[in-house]
Amino acid sequence: MGQLIRVQPPRAIDTPLGYIFTGMQPGYSDDKAAVLKRLNRIEGQVRGIHRMVEQDTYCIDVLTQVSAATKALQAVAIELVGDHLNHCVADAVTKGGPGASAKIHEAHEAIARLIKS
Repeated sequence: MGQLIRVQPPRAIDTPLGYIFTGMQPGYSDDKAAVLKRLNRIEGQVRGIHRMVEQDTYCIDVLTQVSAATKALQAVAIELVGDHLNHCVADAVTKGGPGASAKIHEAHEAIARLIKS
């Protein structure tokens, strides 16, 4: 007879913000390279703003660049929310149970934080 192998389900761990992460791939994992590319571009924008301040650039010009960097971050955030809804939340809803309600609540809170920022 063969030996029985017990397969453990992914362990649920608490994230720094208190959410439960079950170890599944993040929703953005298929587009990770594109997300990182956008974040690198934003990082370059912020470094440019830093240089502008060091060089005593006119306030309005600095604010224009701050606005552009903020919009770029907001676009990344919207993309991440969409990925989370389409992947993590949809998966939890399909499985049902209390995990579905928790994922919906988690997404609701994340969207609320984005709207307030």
